[in-house]
Amino acid sequence: MQFGVQFFPAVYPDETPAAQYFRESLAIGDEAEKLGFTHTRIVEHYFHPYGGYSPNPILFLSALSQRTTTMRLLTGAVLPVFNHPLKLAGEIGMIDAISNGRIDVGFARAFLPHEFRRFGISPDESYARFEEGVEQIDLLLREENATHRGRFHSFEDTTSLPRPTQKPRPKFYIAATTTPETFAYAGRLGYSLMAIPLGLKLRDNIKVYRDAWREAGHPGEGEIMVAFHMFCHEDAKFAREIPRKSLDDYFRLIFEASQDWTMGTSSKDYKGYDQLVSKLKGMSLESQIETGSAWIGTPDEIKAIVERVIAFYGEFEHASLQVNFGTIPYEEARSSMRLFAREVMPAFSRMPERVG
Repeated sequence: MQFGVQFFPAVYPDETPAAQYFRESLAIGDEAEKLGFTHTRIVEHYFHPYGGYSPNPILFLSALSQRTTTMRLLTGAVLPVFNHPLKLAGEIGMIDAISNGRIDVGFARAFLPHEFRRFGISPDESYARFEEGVEQIDLLLREENATHRGRFHSFEDTTSLPRPTQKPRPKFYIAATTTPETFAYAGRLGYSLMAIPLGLKLRDNIKVYRDAWREAGHPGEGEIMVAFHMFCHEDAKFAREIPRKSLDDYFRLIFEASQDWTMGTSSKDYKGYDQLVSKLKGMSLESQIETGSAWIGTPDEIKAIVERVIAFYGEFEHASLQVNFGTIPYEEARSSMRLFAREVMPAFSRMPERVG
């Protein structure tokens, strides 16, 4: 397994000003590479303390590319539904050049009703806009003089510049949460997968992804990245006390940002999201540790959690770790990351082949 760091700002501006957040996050990303972490990933969200500090992940990754030399830089994820494919393809080509061919591109459908509302786009168009956007961006990156006539965007005889540094284009990841069709889509098209741990749902959907990958005739079994919160401390009591408020705040903010699903908002493209969001209210640090969604504890406790997670889900290629979530003090996040790298990573690290 390879390990990387993930940045998901979930803070209020009066708690952590943006300049401070990005200064500290860039420093953490820089040090993470030196410690052996193999990727950095950051989200795209808007308008709300849940994720809203990162409306363009490519900007952050461009800055980090100038402080690092080897780690992969991953959009986790960009949202085709809110971006014109011509613009996004050009930005991907640009950061691929700036980073000397280290960008990996994760795509997601988006899921927050307030974002759809503010952009004036129907959630019922989510699937269609997502699949069309990924197809068009793939075409623009792979081919010159490209033509595509879609439902939402069309272009003719267009060459996106800059051309990708990686040939034929950067690796694509697809973010998937609960919908089996999205897992199957990623596997069928030979894309890598980004997921979050959701118990039996994810275990079943990993099988859907692996089966679709094999049935499409792609070599190997695919490539999966799973995201976790992580805090490591030598003292079991402090390992729980220090991140507790930040983890509680994270789930409170995600519930606030997505609660429209529990208040009458519905969409054919987001079946069951009212139940999924309702469950966020019952999540706690203890429940997240118990399910393996949060890797929190001493090094030995975290090693036991990782072993339990692998036994439940099967092996996956990448763990993407939120290390400075919420308002965890910068120095505590760095100490946690260093301890994890020293005491936990060596027990699980391996270097899989690149696919996708």
